[in-house]
Amino acid sequence: MRDEEHPLKVVLCWHMHQPDYRGPDGSDFELPWVYLHGIKDYSDMAFHLEANPGARAVVNFAPVLLEQLDDYARQLRRWLKTGQRITDPLLAALAGPGVPLQPAERSQLIESALKANEKHLINRHPVFRELVDMANWARQRPESLSYLNDQYLVDLLVWYHLGWMGESVRQSDLRVISLESKKRYFNEEDRRHLIEVISEVISNLIKRYKDLALAGRVELSVTPYAHPIMPLFYDFQVAREAMPQVALPDAQSYPGGEERALWHINKGLETFQRHFGFKPKGCWPSEGAVSDAAVALFEQQGFDWVASGQQVLHNSLSAALADMSAPAAWIHTPYRLAQGKLHGFFRDDGLSDLIGFTYSDWHAEDAVQNLIQHLESIADATQGEANRVVSIIMDGENAWEYYPKNGVYFLSSLYKHLVEHPRLQLTTFSEVLAEREHEAPYLPHLVAGSWVYGTLSTWIGDPDKNRGWEMLVDAKQAFDKAMAKKKFSPSELKALELQLATCEGSDWFWWFGDYNPGQAVSDFERLFRLQLTQLYALLRVEPPDYLKHVFARGSGAPSAGGVMRQNI
Repeated sequence: MRDEEHPLKVVLCWHMHQPDYRGPDGSDFELPWVYLHGIKDYSDMAFHLEANPGARAVVNFAPVLLEQLDDYARQLRRWLKTGQRITDPLLAALAGPGVPLQPAERSQLIESALKANEKHLINRHPVFRELVDMANWARQRPESLSYLNDQYLVDLLVWYHLGWMGESVRQSDLRVISLESKKRYFNEEDRRHLIEVISEVISNLIKRYKDLALAGRVELSVTPYAHPIMPLFYDFQVAREAMPQVALPDAQSYPGGEERALWHINKGLETFQRHFGFKPKGCWPSEGAVSDAAVALFEQQGFDWVASGQQVLHNSLSAALADMSAPAAWIHTPYRLAQGKLHGFFRDDGLSDLIGFTYSDWHAEDAVQNLIQHLESIADATQGEANRVVSIIMDGENAWEYYPKNGVYFLSSLYKHLVEHPRLQLTTFSEVLAEREHEAPYLPHLVAGSWVYGTLSTWIGDPDKNRGWEMLVDAKQAFDKAMAKKKFSPSELKALELQLATCEGSDWFWWFGDYNPGQAVSDFERLFRLQLTQLYALLRVEPPDYLKHVFARGSGAPSAGGVMRQNI
């Protein structure tokens, strides 16, 4: 059996996720990362797939990301038509007219417009670099901020958004090319043109991915609605399957967790179908976090496949096989899970982390050839094995700012060489299952864990994370009590369920812990308390006094600012 006849299947799975940054009760977006990654990464990732007709990939969308993209698209179109303010402070400042007048607002605007990768988003644009240098000088001398006039703020805002613009837009849109050529002294018309570009990019994103899916070039999959860690909804103790000695919250479990897990799956499917018009076959569980109870629920809801991390499979095989050795293709094959109808794919940590953390500093062709050499070695080692597939699963948005020009050279070369390689076949998880030669092996038990280290330690076990869970448990108990005693209207019930879901998202717990950067921890800790306080307000219950006080601080400096984790 030659590899040309049975090539090694390769699945690139890009997970698109941002937490819900919408402020409570219709207030402003608290952070701008949804639309900034929209004009940069979600747009460019679609472009690379559109540009290479032979390319295939799985693209996973978190439902709360889809909702926020849709929200931004509607607000941008409305501003262009009526001038109604956009509820994102940074985007609203760019749109104008004018700029904020109060010193505190101007100072905050400058701080926001400095949050960009220095090497690849700032330094590549000399004028942007000069504007940032001026801001840094003034930040060290607060009394000098008044010397930075309105024109300076306008130019800084325009260049910040030009810096975040994806390469596919930068190289093709004449409005962007014109603005970069103008360099300075941008006026109201220039700002409107930039808003028009942002509006068009954001408004077209979901349609572009839908068109790719309908053409059979992309498989779209989904995550439970607000990106919760599903195994912990069932039982906090499940964290001890991979970490026997871990310290856990005082509460034994999350109240009504199974019901909430089902709610997030159903709401996620509803949101996905509303935007794309069909039901997905697969699910990337939030953070690849799985357990026996969680995968049973995914199977019951009709999914064909889920995916998780390499170390989860290693832990599970070690528990199942004892002293037996795993097959040569142990990580590079699907497994039947739960009752056997659901299949699991597992991330190749080494290859995924090479793309996420190593290749950004390499010449693009050298990086791609190195990756292909690894794949060829896997093809050699697994020759003759059935159902062999390499799953490269990673964040679809955060890695590329560490690459020159948002990874355009690397990604273009990657798709080109993988499509043309005679021994490799780019495909999707559903196509792997449809074309499998033999029934996949059955894995009777999954050791609960995630793609990060094969454990749940990123979301539970640290004192600050545990405190966050205790606060959430208190809020859920108040929720359950209010539901039993009070009458709420249908619209109030809907708002309550959505607010609870926001509080249940995984990202709060990701950031709690002193090993994370102080500013990021501060942002998410404050938002978590804000969202919990809003939940109590909707319940018409006095919030606990502890919600007024900071409970988590960070002082670490992890790679990539903490937005990604490296396993190898």
